[in-house]
Amino acid sequence: MKCPFCRDDNDRVTNTRSSDEGFVVRRRRLCLSCHKRFTTYERIEVTNVRVVKRDGTRVPFDRNKLREGLERACWKRPVSEAQISAVIAELETIIENDGETEVDTNYIGEKIMALLKNLDDVAYVRFASVYRRFKSVQDFADELKPMLDSREETHPE
Repeated sequence: MKCPFCRDDNDRVTNTRSSDEGFVVRRRRLCLSCHKRFTTYERIEVTNVRVVKRDGTRVPFDRNKLREGLERACWKRPVSEAQISAVIAELETIIENDGETEVDTNYIGEKIMALLKNLDDVAYVRFASVYRRFKSVQDFADELKPMLDSREETHPE
């Protein structure tokens, strides 16, 4: 592993920990040349999964792009980085278990929305508004109605 500071590839692992519910290994390293410390992460790679976009183009699955979308949806919400990472790890597990080499953005979007719905209602609606391309306030109202109805059934006044 090359040091990000001096670019030398002579380092030593000083600490190894499992994170993201065991889906990621975090390693603290010490560069033996410049003596600076840095962190690396090791995770399971989703093997050659391609995402079929709405326009029919196929692109490699990119967990960083997914993370950016989730971070935007969860902005200023009580959702931690660990929870976002857990959502991504769960989606990757679902995709791996399906065994498909290509997945539609619709499939990914629906799975993410289901995971977000259990995590934070506001983040769910934010993600849904982008994913489903809401055009009006009525689109928001239509998405919120089932959520509000289920709350009224569980919390009658």
